[in-house]
Amino acid sequence: MLNQQQVDAEEEQIREWVAALPDEQRKEFYQQLKPLLRDPDTYATLNWCFLAGLHHFYLGQWGRGLVNLLIFVVGAALLFTPLVLVGIAMLLLITGIELWALFRAQIIIQHWNNQLMRRLLQR
Repeated sequence: MLNQQQVDAEEEQIREWVAALPDEQRKEFYQQLKPLLRDPDTYATLNWCFLAGLHHFYLGQWGRGLVNLLIFVVGAALLFTPLVLVGIAMLLLITGIELWALFRAQIIIQHWNNQLMRRLLQR
């Protein structure tokens, strides 16, 4: 599980590495980084639609987003069948999991951006 202190320390370490780059490399790094960074507010807004998994698509996690969407669609469809309790259980399960992600949106995106910066620095 993500720990705020660890993610903050990781970000600080990456900032030090970037600061040590020559000016031209640092400028190129930030030019490559800017369009790839993700915004925690956008992630959280998309997470408000947590049943559809839109926030996973925002991070390029297509598999996880499709699983969320599939669970939602199947769960909603089951509400209109004799398996209504299974549908409710599926919707409650996905709600619990994604509600947790909603409250942790800031740290999730901070960690995502840290990993992105780390990959760019390694290239």
